[in-house]
Amino acid sequence: MAEGAMRIDKFLWFARLTKTRSLAQLVAEGGHLRIDGRPVASAHAAVRPGNVLSFALHDRVRVIRVEALPARRGPAPEARECYSEVL
Repeated sequence: MAEGAMRIDKFLWFARLTKTRSLAQLVAEGGHLRIDGRPVASAHAAVRPGNVLSFALHDRVRVIRVEALPARRGPAPEARECYSEVL
């Protein structure tokens, strides 16, 4: 993985957007996740700060901008600093 990038499944889990990493992998591989408008079909797709992610989760569509890459799966307030809601 390139410097300054992270796997999409790891980001979704670290940022507490999904409860488990396996659920994050299912979201990424389900074909309904987009990075900057491009469809993603694999959990190892790279995400970087500035990317806009759109995906369906818990009966709603989330559109978020990646602000920073988390170093760990920390507490919720720390995780929320890694992204901002676009819609």
